[in-house]
Amino acid sequence: MTSYFPWLTIIVVLPIFVGSSIFFIPYRGNKVFRWYTICICLLELLITTYVFCYHFQLDDPLIQLEEDAKWINIFDFHWRLGIDGLSIGPILLTGFITTLATLAAWPVTRNSRLFYFLMLAMYSGQIGLFSSRDLLLFFIMWELELIPVYLLLSMWGGKKRLYSATKFILYTAGGSIFLLIGVLGMGLYGFNEPTLDFERLANQSYPVSLEIIFYLGFLIAYAVKSPIIPLHTWLPDTHGEAHYSTCMLLAGILLKMGAYGLIRINMELLPHAHCLFSPWLLIVGTMQIIYAAPTSLGQRNLKKRIAYSSVSHMGFIIIGIASITDTGLNGAILQIISHGFIGAALFFLSGTSCDRIRLVYLDEMGGISIPMPKIFTMFSSFSMASLALPGMSGFVAELVVFFGIITSPKYLLMPKILITFVMAIGIILTPIYLLSMLRQMFYGYKLFNALNSNFYLVDSGPRELFVSICILLPVIAIGIYPDFVFSLSVDKVQTILSNYFHR
Repeated sequence: MTSYFPWLTIIVVLPIFVGSSIFFIPYRGNKVFRWYTICICLLELLITTYVFCYHFQLDDPLIQLEEDAKWINIFDFHWRLGIDGLSIGPILLTGFITTLATLAAWPVTRNSRLFYFLMLAMYSGQIGLFSSRDLLLFFIMWELELIPVYLLLSMWGGKKRLYSATKFILYTAGGSIFLLIGVLGMGLYGFNEPTLDFERLANQSYPVSLEIIFYLGFLIAYAVKSPIIPLHTWLPDTHGEAHYSTCMLLAGILLKMGAYGLIRINMELLPHAHCLFSPWLLIVGTMQIIYAAPTSLGQRNLKKRIAYSSVSHMGFIIIGIASITDTGLNGAILQIISHGFIGAALFFLSGTSCDRIRLVYLDEMGGISIPMPKIFTMFSSFSMASLALPGMSGFVAELVVFFGIITSPKYLLMPKILITFVMAIGIILTPIYLLSMLRQMFYGYKLFNALNSNFYLVDSGPRELFVSICILLPVIAIGIYPDFVFSLSVDKVQTILSNYFHR
Protein backbone atom coordinates (compact mmCIF):
# COMPACT_ATOMS: atom_id res chain seq x y z
CA MET A 1 0.00 0.00 0.00
CA THR A 2 1.76 3.12 -1.23
CA SER A 3 0.60 6.46 0.11
CA TYR A 4 0.15 9.29 -2.38
CA PHE A 5 0.32 11.82 0.42
CA PRO A 6 3.56 11.85 2.46
CA TRP A 7 1.95 11.29 5.85
CA LEU A 8 4.96 9.57 7.37
CA THR A 9 7.39 12.25 6.18
CA ILE A 10 5.19 14.89 7.82
CA ILE A 11 5.06 12.88 11.05
CA VAL A 12 8.86 12.42 11.09
CA VAL A 13 10.00 15.95 10.20
CA LEU A 14 7.26 18.06 11.83
CA PRO A 15 8.66 18.08 15.41
CA ILE A 16 12.24 19.00 14.55
CA PHE A 17 11.48 21.51 11.79
CA VAL A 18 8.57 23.27 13.46
CA GLY A 19 10.41 23.00 16.78
CA SER A 20 13.46 24.77 15.35
CA SER A 21 11.37 27.92 14.94
CA ILE A 22 11.27 28.15 18.75
CA PHE A 23 14.58 30.03 18.54
CA PHE A 24 12.89 32.82 16.57
CA ILE A 25 10.05 33.38 19.04
CA PRO A 26 10.54 36.61 21.01
CA TYR A 27 11.22 35.99 24.68
CA ARG A 28 8.13 36.73 26.77
CA GLY A 29 8.72 34.26 29.56
CA ASN A 30 9.12 30.50 29.64
CA LYS A 31 5.38 29.84 29.38
CA VAL A 32 5.43 30.74 25.67
CA PHE A 33 8.05 28.05 24.94
CA ARG A 34 6.23 25.51 27.07
CA TRP A 35 2.88 25.97 25.38
CA TYR A 36 4.46 26.14 21.93
CA THR A 37 6.22 22.78 22.49
CA ILE A 38 3.13 21.13 23.97
CA CYS A 39 1.05 22.33 21.00
CA ILE A 40 3.59 20.79 18.58
CA CYS A 41 3.50 17.50 20.47
CA LEU A 42 -0.31 17.46 20.56
CA LEU A 43 -0.53 18.30 16.84
CA GLU A 44 1.94 15.52 16.05
CA LEU A 45 0.02 13.03 18.20
CA LEU A 46 -3.29 14.00 16.59
CA ILE A 47 -1.88 13.62 13.06
CA THR A 48 -0.34 10.25 13.96
CA THR A 49 -3.61 9.01 15.47
CA TYR A 50 -5.60 10.21 12.46
CA VAL A 51 -3.26 8.51 9.99
CA PHE A 52 -3.34 5.21 11.86
CA CYS A 53 -7.12 5.30 12.31
CA TYR A 54 -8.04 6.18 8.73
CA HIS A 55 -5.09 5.07 6.56
CA PHE A 56 -3.80 1.94 8.29
CA GLN A 57 -5.40 -1.52 7.95
CA LEU A 58 -4.82 -3.78 10.95
CA ASP A 59 -5.45 -7.02 9.06
CA ASP A 60 -2.75 -6.30 6.47
CA PRO A 61 0.67 -7.64 7.60
CA LEU A 62 2.50 -5.92 4.73
CA ILE A 63 4.21 -2.53 4.87
CA GLN A 64 1.70 0.31 4.53
CA LEU A 65 1.93 4.05 3.80
CA GLU A 66 5.20 3.44 1.96
CA GLU A 67 7.25 6.39 0.75
CA ASP A 68 10.35 6.10 -1.40
CA ALA A 69 12.28 9.11 -2.69
CA LYS A 70 15.87 9.19 -3.92
CA TRP A 71 18.00 11.26 -1.58
CA ILE A 72 21.69 10.94 -2.54
CA ASN A 73 22.27 9.68 -6.08
CA ILE A 74 25.93 8.69 -5.74
CA PHE A 75 25.15 6.22 -2.94
CA ASP A 76 21.71 5.25 -4.22
CA PHE A 77 20.47 6.38 -0.82
CA HIS A 78 16.69 6.63 -0.54
CA TRP A 79 14.30 8.23 1.93
CA ARG A 80 12.24 5.09 2.56
CA LEU A 81 9.50 5.07 5.15
CA GLY A 82 6.75 2.59 5.91
CA ILE A 83 4.88 1.13 8.88
CA ASP A 84 3.41 -2.21 9.82
CA GLY A 85 1.99 -3.87 12.93
CA LEU A 86 5.42 -4.01 14.56
CA SER A 87 6.14 -0.28 14.34
CA ILE A 88 2.70 1.22 14.99
CA GLY A 89 2.75 0.46 18.74
CA PRO A 90 6.18 2.05 19.46
CA ILE A 91 5.25 5.10 17.34
CA LEU A 92 2.04 5.72 19.31
CA LEU A 93 3.94 5.11 22.55
CA THR A 94 6.56 7.67 21.48
CA GLY A 95 3.94 10.33 20.78
CA PHE A 96 2.11 9.71 24.04
CA ILE A 97 5.16 9.63 26.33
CA THR A 98 6.89 12.59 24.64
CA THR A 99 3.78 14.75 25.01
CA LEU A 100 3.54 13.91 28.71
CA ALA A 101 7.30 14.35 29.21
CA THR A 102 7.00 17.84 27.74
CA LEU A 103 4.26 18.59 30.25
CA ALA A 104 6.39 17.06 33.01
CA ALA A 105 9.27 19.41 32.08
CA TRP A 106 7.16 22.44 33.07
CA PRO A 107 9.46 23.42 36.00
CA VAL A 108 12.50 23.73 33.69
CA THR A 109 13.32 27.44 33.44
CA ARG A 110 17.04 27.58 32.64
CA ASN A 111 17.54 27.85 28.87
CA SER A 112 14.12 26.30 28.33
CA ARG A 113 14.12 27.21 24.63
CA LEU A 114 17.01 24.80 23.92
CA PHE A 115 15.64 22.17 26.32
CA TYR A 116 12.31 21.90 24.51
CA PHE A 117 13.94 21.90 21.08
CA LEU A 118 16.14 18.97 22.10
CA MET A 119 13.07 17.05 23.25
CA LEU A 120 11.42 17.68 19.88
CA ALA A 121 14.58 16.60 18.05
CA MET A 122 14.47 13.32 19.99
CA TYR A 123 10.81 12.99 19.01
CA SER A 124 11.66 13.15 15.30
CA GLY A 125 14.55 10.74 15.63
CA GLN A 126 12.49 8.14 17.46
CA ILE A 127 9.54 8.30 15.04
CA GLY A 128 12.01 8.18 12.13
CA LEU A 129 13.70 5.06 13.46
CA PHE A 130 10.44 3.16 14.00
CA SER A 131 9.22 3.99 10.48
CA SER A 132 12.52 3.55 8.56
CA ARG A 133 12.61 1.07 5.69
CA ASP A 134 16.22 1.77 4.72
CA LEU A 135 19.21 0.53 6.72
CA LEU A 136 21.25 3.72 6.41
CA LEU A 137 18.23 5.86 7.30
CA PHE A 138 17.72 3.56 10.30
CA PHE A 139 21.33 4.23 11.35
CA ILE A 140 20.98 8.01 10.89
CA MET A 141 17.85 8.10 13.06
CA TRP A 142 19.62 5.89 15.61
CA GLU A 143 22.47 8.43 15.78
CA LEU A 144 20.14 11.44 15.86
CA GLU A 145 19.31 10.56 19.47
CA LEU A 146 22.88 10.90 20.76
CA ILE A 147 23.36 14.68 20.63
CA PRO A 148 20.01 15.66 22.25
CA VAL A 149 20.41 13.11 25.05
CA TYR A 150 24.02 14.16 25.67
CA LEU A 151 23.05 17.83 25.92
CA LEU A 152 19.98 17.15 28.05
CA LEU A 153 22.18 15.17 30.42
CA SER A 154 25.17 17.48 30.55
CA MET A 155 23.20 20.75 30.86
CA TRP A 156 20.19 19.84 33.01
CA GLY A 157 21.46 16.87 35.03
CA GLY A 158 22.62 16.46 38.62
CA LYS A 159 25.99 16.92 40.25
CA LYS A 160 27.70 14.13 38.27
CA ARG A 161 26.01 15.04 35.00
CA LEU A 162 29.20 15.44 32.96
CA TYR A 163 30.47 12.02 34.03
CA SER A 164 27.12 10.41 33.19
CA ALA A 165 26.82 12.20 29.86
CA THR A 166 30.36 11.21 28.86
CA LYS A 167 29.73 7.59 29.84
CA PHE A 168 26.48 7.58 27.86
CA ILE A 169 28.06 8.96 24.70
CA LEU A 170 31.05 6.60 24.88
CA TYR A 171 28.88 3.53 25.28
CA THR A 172 26.28 4.42 22.67
CA ALA A 173 28.74 5.82 20.12
CA GLY A 174 30.89 2.72 20.58
CA GLY A 175 27.90 0.50 19.93
CA SER A 176 26.95 2.58 16.89
CA ILE A 177 30.29 1.74 15.24
CA PHE A 178 29.29 -1.92 15.18
CA LEU A 179 25.85 -0.96 13.87
CA LEU A 180 27.41 1.02 11.03
CA ILE A 181 29.72 -1.87 10.11
CA GLY A 182 26.73 -4.20 9.96
CA VAL A 183 24.71 -1.73 7.86
CA LEU A 184 27.51 -1.24 5.32
CA GLY A 185 28.33 -4.95 5.21
CA MET A 186 24.74 -5.97 4.50
CA GLY A 187 24.29 -3.16 1.99
CA LEU A 188 27.40 -4.01 -0.02
CA TYR A 189 27.19 -7.80 -0.01
CA GLY A 190 25.58 -9.86 -2.75
CA PHE A 191 24.25 -7.22 -5.15
CA ASN A 192 25.71 -5.65 -8.27
CA GLU A 193 25.08 -2.27 -6.72
CA PRO A 194 24.74 -1.30 -3.04
CA THR A 195 21.23 -1.68 -1.64
CA LEU A 196 19.92 -0.76 1.78
CA ASP A 197 16.24 -1.47 1.16
CA PHE A 198 14.67 -3.69 3.82
CA GLU A 199 12.47 -5.42 1.22
CA ARG A 200 15.40 -6.56 -0.93
CA LEU A 201 17.59 -7.41 2.05
CA ALA A 202 14.84 -9.64 3.45
CA ASN A 203 15.22 -11.88 0.36
CA GLN A 204 19.01 -11.94 0.50
CA SER A 205 20.86 -14.99 1.80
CA TYR A 206 24.34 -14.92 3.32
CA PRO A 207 26.98 -17.50 4.23
CA VAL A 208 26.37 -18.59 7.82
CA SER A 209 29.71 -17.23 9.06
CA LEU A 210 29.06 -13.82 7.49
CA GLU A 211 25.51 -13.74 8.84
CA ILE A 212 26.87 -14.44 12.34
CA ILE A 213 29.31 -11.52 12.01
CA PHE A 214 26.51 -9.18 10.92
CA TYR A 215 24.28 -10.44 13.73
CA LEU A 216 27.00 -9.87 16.33
CA GLY A 217 27.60 -6.31 15.12
CA PHE A 218 23.93 -5.41 15.37
CA LEU A 219 23.55 -7.25 18.68
CA ILE A 220 26.35 -5.25 20.34
CA ALA A 221 24.66 -1.98 19.31
CA TYR A 222 21.28 -3.17 20.62
CA ALA A 223 22.85 -4.57 23.80
CA VAL A 224 24.12 -1.08 24.67
CA LYS A 225 20.83 0.65 23.92
CA SER A 226 18.43 -1.92 25.42
CA PRO A 227 20.51 -2.47 27.67
CA ILE A 228 21.70 -6.08 27.88
CA ILE A 229 24.27 -7.11 30.49
CA PRO A 230 27.24 -6.57 30.63
CA LEU A 231 26.81 -3.40 28.51
CA HIS A 232 24.24 -1.85 30.85
CA THR A 233 26.39 0.12 33.29
CA TRP A 234 25.72 3.50 31.64
CA LEU A 235 22.00 3.25 32.43
CA PRO A 236 21.97 3.66 36.25
CA ASP A 237 24.40 6.59 36.08
CA THR A 238 22.40 8.27 33.33
CA HIS A 239 19.05 7.85 35.11
CA GLY A 240 20.57 8.86 38.42
CA GLU A 241 21.67 12.26 37.06
CA ALA A 242 19.17 13.15 34.30
CA HIS A 243 16.15 15.40 34.78
CA TYR A 244 13.04 13.28 35.28
CA SER A 245 11.46 14.41 32.00
CA THR A 246 14.60 13.17 30.20
CA CYS A 247 14.36 9.92 32.20
CA MET A 248 10.80 9.49 30.91
CA LEU A 249 12.07 9.60 27.33
CA LEU A 250 15.01 7.31 28.10
CA ALA A 251 13.04 4.65 29.98
CA GLY A 252 9.84 4.96 27.94
CA ILE A 253 11.25 5.05 24.41
CA LEU A 254 15.04 5.02 24.05
CA LEU A 255 15.53 1.59 25.66
CA LYS A 256 12.85 0.16 23.37
CA MET A 257 14.77 1.14 20.25
CA GLY A 258 17.27 -1.67 20.86
CA ALA A 259 14.55 -4.28 21.30
CA TYR A 260 12.78 -3.00 18.17
CA GLY A 261 16.01 -3.25 16.15
CA LEU A 262 16.58 -6.78 17.43
CA ILE A 263 13.20 -7.83 16.01
CA ARG A 264 13.22 -5.67 12.89
CA ILE A 265 16.74 -6.41 11.64
CA ASN A 266 18.14 -9.45 13.44
CA MET A 267 14.99 -11.56 13.36
CA GLU A 268 13.65 -10.46 9.98
CA LEU A 269 16.86 -10.12 7.98
CA LEU A 270 19.21 -12.60 9.72
CA PRO A 271 17.05 -15.60 10.67
CA HIS A 272 19.71 -18.32 10.55
CA ALA A 273 22.03 -16.42 12.88
CA HIS A 274 19.10 -15.63 15.18
CA CYS A 275 18.33 -19.34 15.36
CA LEU A 276 21.91 -19.99 16.46
CA PHE A 277 22.02 -17.09 18.94
CA SER A 278 18.56 -17.49 20.47
CA PRO A 279 19.65 -20.03 23.15
CA TRP A 280 22.37 -17.62 24.25
CA LEU A 281 19.90 -14.73 24.27
CA LEU A 282 17.61 -16.86 26.42
CA ILE A 283 20.41 -17.45 28.93
CA VAL A 284 21.42 -13.77 28.94
CA GLY A 285 17.81 -12.64 29.39
CA THR A 286 17.35 -15.00 32.33
CA MET A 287 20.64 -13.88 33.91
CA GLN A 288 19.54 -10.28 33.45
CA ILE A 289 16.31 -10.83 35.39
CA ILE A 290 18.13 -12.55 38.24
CA TYR A 291 21.15 -10.21 38.31
CA ALA A 292 19.28 -6.89 38.16
CA ALA A 293 16.73 -7.70 40.88
CA PRO A 294 19.17 -8.11 43.84
CA THR A 295 21.39 -5.37 42.40
CA SER A 296 18.38 -3.05 42.44
CA LEU A 297 17.70 -3.99 46.06
CA GLY A 298 21.24 -2.92 46.98
CA GLN A 299 20.89 0.60 45.53
CA ARG A 300 20.54 3.48 47.98
CA ASN A 301 19.76 5.98 45.23
CA LEU A 302 16.03 5.96 44.36
CA LYS A 303 16.50 6.58 40.63
CA LYS A 304 19.22 3.95 40.34
CA ARG A 305 16.96 1.40 42.00
CA ILE A 306 14.28 2.05 39.39
CA ALA A 307 16.94 1.99 36.65
CA TYR A 308 18.04 -1.52 37.64
CA SER A 309 14.40 -2.59 37.71
CA SER A 310 14.25 -1.49 34.05
CA VAL A 311 17.26 -3.70 33.30
CA SER A 312 15.44 -6.63 34.92
CA HIS A 313 12.22 -6.05 32.98
CA MET A 314 14.07 -5.78 29.68
CA GLY A 315 15.16 -9.39 30.30
CA PHE A 316 11.59 -10.51 29.61
CA ILE A 317 11.70 -8.82 26.20
CA ILE A 318 14.94 -10.65 25.33
CA ILE A 319 13.44 -13.99 26.42
CA GLY A 320 10.28 -13.37 24.37
CA ILE A 321 12.37 -12.61 21.27
CA ALA A 322 14.57 -15.67 21.87
CA SER A 323 11.57 -18.02 22.23
CA ILE A 324 10.85 -17.87 18.46
CA THR A 325 7.11 -18.40 18.98
CA ASP A 326 4.07 -16.31 18.14
CA THR A 327 3.16 -16.13 21.82
CA GLY A 328 6.63 -15.19 23.04
CA LEU A 329 7.23 -12.51 20.40
CA ASN A 330 3.79 -10.97 20.97
CA GLY A 331 4.57 -10.97 24.70
CA ALA A 332 7.89 -9.21 24.04
CA ILE A 333 6.12 -6.51 21.99
CA LEU A 334 3.50 -6.11 24.73
CA GLN A 335 6.29 -5.80 27.32
CA ILE A 336 7.90 -3.06 25.18
CA ILE A 337 4.67 -1.06 25.33
CA SER A 338 3.89 -1.92 28.96
CA HIS A 339 7.32 -1.06 30.35
CA GLY A 340 7.34 2.12 28.25
CA PHE A 341 4.37 3.38 30.26
CA ILE A 342 5.38 2.00 33.67
CA GLY A 343 9.07 2.99 33.48
CA ALA A 344 8.25 6.54 32.37
CA ALA A 345 5.72 6.94 35.21
CA LEU A 346 8.07 5.63 37.90
CA PHE A 347 10.85 8.00 36.88
CA PHE A 348 8.42 10.91 36.71
CA LEU A 349 7.10 10.23 40.21
CA SER A 350 10.57 9.60 41.66
CA GLY A 351 11.82 12.86 40.14
CA THR A 352 8.94 14.94 41.47
CA SER A 353 9.30 13.32 44.92
CA CYS A 354 13.05 13.98 45.07
CA ASP A 355 12.51 17.60 43.99
CA ARG A 356 10.11 18.12 46.89
CA ILE A 357 12.11 16.51 49.68
CA ARG A 358 15.57 17.46 48.29
CA LEU A 359 16.80 13.90 48.92
CA VAL A 360 17.72 11.00 46.62
CA TYR A 361 18.91 8.33 49.07
CA LEU A 362 16.28 5.94 50.35
CA ASP A 363 17.76 5.48 53.82
CA GLU A 364 17.31 9.22 54.43
CA MET A 365 13.61 9.16 53.52
CA GLY A 366 10.57 7.99 55.47
CA GLY A 367 7.04 9.07 56.30
CA ILE A 368 6.36 10.84 53.00
CA SER A 369 2.92 9.26 52.67
CA ILE A 370 1.54 11.44 55.49
CA PRO A 371 2.06 14.88 53.88
CA MET A 372 1.96 13.59 50.26
CA PRO A 373 -0.88 11.02 49.97
CA LYS A 374 -1.50 11.63 46.23
CA ILE A 375 2.10 10.91 45.26
CA PHE A 376 2.04 7.89 47.58
CA THR A 377 -1.09 6.54 45.85
CA MET A 378 0.28 6.97 42.33
CA PHE A 379 3.74 5.67 43.24
CA SER A 380 2.21 2.58 44.86
CA SER A 381 -0.05 1.96 41.85
CA PHE A 382 2.81 2.02 39.35
CA SER A 383 5.02 -0.07 41.64
CA MET A 384 2.27 -2.70 41.71
CA ALA A 385 2.09 -2.52 37.91
CA SER A 386 5.86 -2.99 37.74
CA LEU A 387 5.78 -6.08 39.96
CA ALA A 388 3.18 -7.61 37.60
CA LEU A 389 0.02 -7.29 39.69
CA PRO A 390 -2.94 -8.97 37.90
CA GLY A 391 -5.11 -6.40 36.18
CA MET A 392 -2.08 -4.33 35.12
CA SER A 393 -0.24 -4.48 31.80
CA GLY A 394 2.98 -5.87 33.31
CA PHE A 395 1.22 -9.04 34.47
CA VAL A 396 -0.18 -9.85 31.02
CA ALA A 397 3.13 -9.16 29.25
CA GLU A 398 5.21 -11.35 31.56
CA LEU A 399 2.59 -14.12 31.59
CA VAL A 400 2.50 -14.24 27.78
CA VAL A 401 6.32 -14.40 27.66
CA PHE A 402 6.13 -17.34 30.10
CA PHE A 403 3.68 -19.13 27.81
CA GLY A 404 5.90 -18.35 24.83
CA ILE A 405 8.99 -19.99 26.29
CA ILE A 406 7.06 -22.98 27.69
CA THR A 407 5.40 -23.73 24.31
CA SER A 408 8.52 -23.12 22.21
CA PRO A 409 9.30 -26.16 20.02
CA LYS A 410 12.94 -25.07 19.66
CA TYR A 411 14.04 -26.03 23.16
CA LEU A 412 14.02 -29.31 25.08
CA LEU A 413 11.73 -29.80 28.05
CA MET A 414 14.33 -29.70 30.83
CA PRO A 415 15.99 -26.42 29.69
CA LYS A 416 12.52 -24.85 29.40
CA ILE A 417 11.62 -25.95 32.92
CA LEU A 418 14.93 -24.61 34.26
CA ILE A 419 14.55 -21.26 32.48
CA THR A 420 10.96 -20.94 33.68
CA PHE A 421 11.99 -21.72 37.25
CA VAL A 422 14.76 -19.09 37.20
CA MET A 423 12.37 -16.52 35.68
CA ALA A 424 9.90 -17.28 38.46
CA ILE A 425 12.62 -16.55 41.03
CA GLY A 426 13.15 -13.18 39.32
CA ILE A 427 9.42 -12.44 39.57
CA ILE A 428 9.57 -13.25 43.30
CA LEU A 429 12.55 -10.91 43.76
CA THR A 430 10.80 -8.03 41.97
CA PRO A 431 8.23 -7.31 44.73
CA ILE A 432 11.03 -7.42 47.31
CA TYR A 433 12.97 -4.44 45.94
CA LEU A 434 9.85 -2.50 44.90
CA LEU A 435 7.99 -2.95 48.20
CA SER A 436 11.22 -2.23 50.08
CA MET A 437 11.48 1.01 48.11
CA LEU A 438 7.91 1.98 49.03
CA ARG A 439 8.51 1.13 52.70
CA GLN A 440 11.69 3.23 52.91
CA MET A 441 10.13 6.19 51.12
CA PHE A 442 6.60 6.43 52.45
CA TYR A 443 6.28 4.65 55.78
CA GLY A 444 7.56 5.61 59.20
CA TYR A 445 7.80 9.18 60.55
CA LYS A 446 11.39 10.25 59.77
CA LEU A 447 10.71 13.19 57.43
CA PHE A 448 7.27 13.91 58.85
CA ASN A 449 8.77 14.66 62.25
CA ALA A 450 11.86 16.44 60.91
CA LEU A 451 12.06 20.14 61.76
CA ASN A 452 11.22 22.58 58.94
CA SER A 453 10.57 19.72 56.53
CA ASN A 454 6.93 20.63 55.95
CA PHE A 455 8.06 23.53 53.78
CA TYR A 456 9.20 21.09 51.13
CA LEU A 457 6.61 18.35 51.56
CA VAL A 458 3.96 19.64 49.17
CA ASP A 459 1.66 17.07 47.61
CA SER A 460 1.15 16.49 43.91
CA GLY A 461 -0.46 19.32 41.94
CA PRO A 462 -3.03 19.10 39.11
CA ARG A 463 -0.37 18.95 36.37
CA GLU A 464 1.46 16.05 38.00
CA LEU A 465 -1.77 14.20 38.75
CA PHE A 466 -2.84 14.64 35.13
CA VAL A 467 0.44 13.18 33.83
CA SER A 468 0.26 10.23 36.25
CA ILE A 469 -3.38 9.41 35.53
CA CYS A 470 -2.83 9.68 31.75
CA ILE A 471 -0.19 6.94 32.04
CA LEU A 472 -2.12 4.85 34.57
CA LEU A 473 -5.22 4.57 32.36
CA PRO A 474 -3.52 2.71 29.45
CA VAL A 475 -1.63 0.51 31.95
CA ILE A 476 -4.94 -0.66 33.43
CA ALA A 477 -6.65 -0.78 30.01
CA ILE A 478 -3.95 -3.04 28.54
CA GLY A 479 -4.03 -5.19 31.67
CA ILE A 480 -7.78 -5.72 31.31
CA TYR A 481 -7.94 -5.92 27.49
CA PRO A 482 -4.48 -6.77 26.02
CA ASP A 483 -6.01 -7.71 22.67
CA PHE A 484 -5.87 -4.01 21.79
CA VAL A 485 -2.06 -4.28 21.53
CA PHE A 486 -2.04 -7.84 20.20
CA SER A 487 -4.35 -6.83 17.34
CA LEU A 488 -1.65 -4.46 16.10
CA SER A 489 1.18 -6.98 16.03
CA VAL A 490 -0.27 -10.49 15.71
CA ASP A 491 -0.39 -10.63 11.88
CA LYS A 492 3.09 -9.16 11.51
CA VAL A 493 4.51 -11.60 14.07
CA GLN A 494 3.04 -14.53 12.13
CA THR A 495 4.60 -13.19 8.94
CA ILE A 496 8.03 -12.83 10.57
CA LEU A 497 7.96 -16.36 11.99
CA SER A 498 6.51 -17.96 8.84
CA ASN A 499 9.33 -16.49 6.76
CA TYR A 500 11.70 -17.51 9.52
CA PHE A 501 10.84 -21.22 9.49
CA HIS A 502 10.28 -21.65 5.76
CA ARG A 503 13.34 -19.81 4.56
